[in-house]
Amino acid sequence: MSFHSPSPRPRPFPLCSKMHVLLTLNDRGCLVLCSSVMGVLSSCTHVPCAPPAPTGAKRTLEASSSQPPNGPEPGSQPLKTRTLSGMASKTTTTVTPKRVAHSPSLQSLKKPIIPKEFGGKVPTVIRQRYLNLFIEECLKFCSSNQEAIEKALNEEKAAYDRSPSKNIYLSVAVNTLKKLRGLVPSAVPGLNKTSSRRVVSHEVVLGGKLAAKTSFSLSRLSSPRVEDLKGAALYGRLKEYLLTEDQLKENGFPFPHPERPGGAVIFTAEEKKPKDLAGGWETQYACCSAAVGATGCQVAKQHVQDGRKENLEGFVKTFDKELPEDAHPGIYALDCEMSYTTYGLELTRVTVVDTDMQVVYDTFVKPDNEIVDYNTRFSGVTEADLTDTSISLRDVQAVLLSMFSADTILIGHSLESDLLALKVIHSTVVDTSVLFPHRLGLPYKRSLRNLMADYLRQIIQDNVDGHSSSEDASACMHLVIWKIREDAKTKR
Repeated sequence: MSFHSPSPRPRPFPLCSKMHVLLTLNDRGCLVLCSSVMGVLSSCTHVPCAPPAPTGAKRTLEASSSQPPNGPEPGSQPLKTRTLSGMASKTTTTVTPKRVAHSPSLQSLKKPIIPKEFGGKVPTVIRQRYLNLFIEECLKFCSSNQEAIEKALNEEKAAYDRSPSKNIYLSVAVNTLKKLRGLVPSAVPGLNKTSSRRVVSHEVVLGGKLAAKTSFSLSRLSSPRVEDLKGAALYGRLKEYLLTEDQLKENGFPFPHPERPGGAVIFTAEEKKPKDLAGGWETQYACCSAAVGATGCQVAKQHVQDGRKENLEGFVKTFDKELPEDAHPGIYALDCEMSYTTYGLELTRVTVVDTDMQVVYDTFVKPDNEIVDYNTRFSGVTEADLTDTSISLRDVQAVLLSMFSADTILIGHSLESDLLALKVIHSTVVDTSVLFPHRLGLPYKRSLRNLMADYLRQIIQDNVDGHSSSEDASACMHLVIWKIREDAKTKR
């Protein structure tokens, strides 16, 4: 016995004056779509796919008629039926997964291992850590894994060879890492020739579907000039950064002796002893950061000493000068190099640069006493430099007093050390060691090399032949002008 649902009377859905669509159910409960266009009827029957037969069972296909058993309804025309059953089961769509390229990482590479060095100047663990960081950055712009590893190895070896101690290695390694991070793929030619990004205009984003998903930030253009920072404008700005009298005293700048003409006095603050992590006292040599009692980093024929603070005689003081109304007292950066004599540290070179980092005065100086150590590792001065030199300290003092006045702004790093070597008393100064103080305060001071690396991302004092006084003076001028520009941005 079989039951059939009574076929409902089709209802026409007029689409236009000449077209009708009818939806009916046949005797098998299948949906029949019939359309009438200009009096011609066609129909499409959709038969749902039969569920798969269980394993071992026979599939039975029953013959079916396109017309109900009771025949067509009176007044209806014969329908040409097209059965689409089974099409869905015979059609298969294969979706191929999209291949996503990935950049190599350290996990997929065989990492080079730095060999352990017993008693090395830098622990192997620190070197390995920075080597891994170098590799990660090099993988971002090198064309192959091998090229990235070789470049990272060369950079790490160069940093190690240039560093006499662990502290200097850390500084050089950080600077190298910053340099590698600056080599972004956009700066490498050929990497951005093919891009899969779809370019969308600003107007489309604001008015289209992306408007609710996209945020915009407007970057205000910084002032390109900041009063040009030249001449009187720069002088006026620098007056805000001058050391106060208390700062001059606590940093050891020389002051005129109240009783002895030509004498100087230094107001030394109570020395703070450095502490280590465990809370005990720790003392290190300033030259190589080695602990007291360690083997010396340099060997000399005899003992040397500073001696500048013991003999505070022969000082001269800058004096006031009358200037035209449209002129300013001047701005200069100064740096000195010293060598060890039988007296102690004495001046052997002085360099003065202007605000354009141009050298305006540079000369080697013959010390008054016999040299026992040229200190070339730090001063860069050699015996050949002083062989034909006849310039004395008094000659240098005369030149500087003619160039400077009491209101001339002198810029330097730990400038009290240079003024002690020059035996010049001057209080209108801007000191980068005070402008960029150490986080622990005095007597700690950040080195000029580290300041240039951290703030300007430049490496100085990298010559194995020693420091360059012109390079150091220019670096001080550059740092101060950078500081003024940065402070001007926050004040706007």
